[in-house]
Amino acid sequence: MAATSEFGHTKLIPTDHLSRKPVATRGKAAERGEGPVLGVEVGALWARLRRDVEGEVRFDDASRGLYSQDASNYFHVPIGVVIPRTKEDVVATLAACREFGAPVVPRAGGTGLAGQTANEAIVLDCSKYLNAILEVDGPKRLARVEPGVICDQLSDAAKPHGLAWGPSPATHDHCAFGGMLANNCGGMHAQYAGIAVHNVEAMDIALYDGTRMTVGWMNDAELDERARGGGREADVYKKLKALRERYGERIKAGFPKLPRRVSGYNLDELLPKEDGRFNVARALVGSEGTCVTMLEATVRLVPAYPERVVVAMGYNDVYSAGDHIAEVLEFEPLAVEGMDERLYQHVVKKHMRQEKYLDLLPGGKGWLLVQIGSNDLEEAMSRAHRLAERVRKTSEPPLEIKLITSPEEQKFIWDVRESGLGATAFVPGEPDTWPGFEDSAVHPEQVGEYLRDLRRLFEKYGYDPSLYGHFGQGCIHCRIDFDLTSVEGVRKYRAFLEEAARLVTKKYNGSISGEHGDGQSRGELLEVMFGAELVQAFREFKAIWDPDGKMNPGRVVDARPFDADLRLGPAYDPDQPETHFKFPDDGGSFAHATLRCVGVGKCRRLNGSGEQDTMCPSFMVTREEKHSTRGRTHLLWEMLRGDGTPIRGRFRDDGVKESLDLCLSCKGCKGDCPVNVDVATYKAEFLSHYYEGRLRPRHAYAFGLIDRWAKLGSVIPGLVNLLTQAPGTQSVAKFLAGMARERTIPTFAPQTFRSWFEARPRRSGNGPKVVVWPDTFNNHFYPETARAAVEVLEHLGFDVAIPSEILCCGRPLYDYGMLDQAKAYLEKILTVLRPHIDAGTPIVVLEPSCCAVFR
Repeated sequence: MAATSEFGHTKLIPTDHLSRKPVATRGKAAERGEGPVLGVEVGALWARLRRDVEGEVRFDDASRGLYSQDASNYFHVPIGVVIPRTKEDVVATLAACREFGAPVVPRAGGTGLAGQTANEAIVLDCSKYLNAILEVDGPKRLARVEPGVICDQLSDAAKPHGLAWGPSPATHDHCAFGGMLANNCGGMHAQYAGIAVHNVEAMDIALYDGTRMTVGWMNDAELDERARGGGREADVYKKLKALRERYGERIKAGFPKLPRRVSGYNLDELLPKEDGRFNVARALVGSEGTCVTMLEATVRLVPAYPERVVVAMGYNDVYSAGDHIAEVLEFEPLAVEGMDERLYQHVVKKHMRQEKYLDLLPGGKGWLLVQIGSNDLEEAMSRAHRLAERVRKTSEPPLEIKLITSPEEQKFIWDVRESGLGATAFVPGEPDTWPGFEDSAVHPEQVGEYLRDLRRLFEKYGYDPSLYGHFGQGCIHCRIDFDLTSVEGVRKYRAFLEEAARLVTKKYNGSISGEHGDGQSRGELLEVMFGAELVQAFREFKAIWDPDGKMNPGRVVDARPFDADLRLGPAYDPDQPETHFKFPDDGGSFAHATLRCVGVGKCRRLNGSGEQDTMCPSFMVTREEKHSTRGRTHLLWEMLRGDGTPIRGRFRDDGVKESLDLCLSCKGCKGDCPVNVDVATYKAEFLSHYYEGRLRPRHAYAFGLIDRWAKLGSVIPGLVNLLTQAPGTQSVAKFLAGMARERTIPTFAPQTFRSWFEARPRRSGNGPKVVVWPDTFNNHFYPETARAAVEVLEHLGFDVAIPSEILCCGRPLYDYGMLDQAKAYLEKILTVLRPHIDAGTPIVVLEPSCCAVFR
């Protein structure tokens, strides 16, 4: 049951596994932090955090909504959000939370697929400020990083030393170390570098009780020394020693020997290695914020091997590709990735930008992509050729082999493989797909047979996902077409996960997670994999660090059921408002359009790395979740979600509007987002409802209706220019237009392009006819551009015409939600241009924004 709170929106509702757990929702009182929520005196906690934390403290509804989701199936509204500026802020936050009994969940990029980065807690977002690379030591092959450092940032910093950070997930250009280490990440280059746990040397950590420690390598003598005496740190080491003595033999026997065992806590890292040393920091890697908060990490760097060749092999099917991993591994590749035909088909069906790279793949219906690397190109080529010859002589050789040597083509083919999550989500004409069992792992030599068994299990339950992943380490990725919106669908989801967990752990001695962790998605299944005794050891390990159970509770051990707290669930019944846009790819549903965001966070990159990488410019500048494509889309989804959301103002919610205000409507997300989220369209739709029945700010009328003002101004351009450019009247004009003083008002041309075109002698051309579109700016302010276009076209022999009436595409109207006017503009355009449209006459558009409207 949930008790009524002073915030006024928590109700007494029974909960079960197939309904969403009630979440305390609050109004504007939350900005002052009033009333108890989840047993926490939020008002007092808010005041304490505001007093003690230098960084940003946010308890408003929109901020809580922003952090209620990650990339998983779950939905948990936090108590509040703290964005620390310093490590001392982290410690101060823990102290305040400890005083008021509030749980804490550390977060970096927020791309957790198992639900480990969303919780009913205080969210500690370390990505905005705690993002310094503190040191790169080339000779020692070490680096020190803060939790907000992005994966590629460290690899770029290490490149001058000929080094790199090894584990590189598909999210490498935006995922951060806090999440990578908490989640024990892998990626394609874990093939030669190992996963995160193999690459951590030490960590500076903070415990919930305020203790700060540096943990790393030690031997038994050092353990005994640190366990002596009193104090919290000695108590930790004393209990770790006792835990190891009690469970050591069971750990040796019960932990599967896999390159990709991410499930459970890394208790095996407490056991001495051949040199007698063990690493406590590595035992904490993969603990998903349930034990400690990372303040800083010392990590191992590996050789970058810049000379690389990709051996691409095409097989009859993905199962045959999986059968040949053992031969490939003999050549010590940097990466061994696999993918099936369905992934290929999804890229084509969605017309993804990766489609043009598919020709790089050899013939076949299943592929292995093997990267060979060296410091010497000749040596890399030699190994690649020997690998190709070897696999050609196998009992079931590939249908075709290609050696890809061009760095540019290699980048393209990895782009195809890394498109997996986006390519398999929201495929037109197919059921929606979700995570849940998307990263199981087996021994590499078992991949082919495991894939066959997995496919048979999918067929039993009526699922049909694509299969791809890090085949060289036995890790299989997929998004599965679970039905998460009906009682029967969720029951089938539970039955499948339980059977799939038994398949991978009992038959293959594998891991239920090989990359994305346990969280809430798989924590409940750990006993299937490890047994009750080792799960008890996990429970005791957590209690050593977090005896109060306040660090990311309900994850990994004593986890919430994996079919509870679903982002969708049988009770999901979002608002379906009547909209101006038709959202044809989403069945006409604005709610489904906002559901598209799968939380992968590609919009959180700090710079573009490819030909179309423009998303998201406002996040690049602010590093604010609310100014990312993901944040905006999540808020819009929550706005329409209905019960349980903190966003209660619907289309009048100022928090949602504030998130959309810095959207440039550049449409970068439409092409760059792997699931084609289109925030520019969503923003226009939202604003049309937000301003319905009330006045817009004056700049909306000044700029949204610029075509009308330009038409008036062109009658007396000299006088208008004098008023808008003269020092005395210029500031008045800017004020009336709601324009920033720093901006410059453009000057009207003495003659519009249309006037010039109509006044010049008629040129009769016998060539093909074209229509030049005289957009508002090139007509009124920069007519020389349109004139030049006419001259070029006529020089090439075209018969040039312009529309018979003054028209505007209405592009500025969308930025202010003036969609009724925008529709009227388009209807007039269709009427005036109908003869040209019917005749199939090409229309030459000089302004990209106009072209975007017509498309």
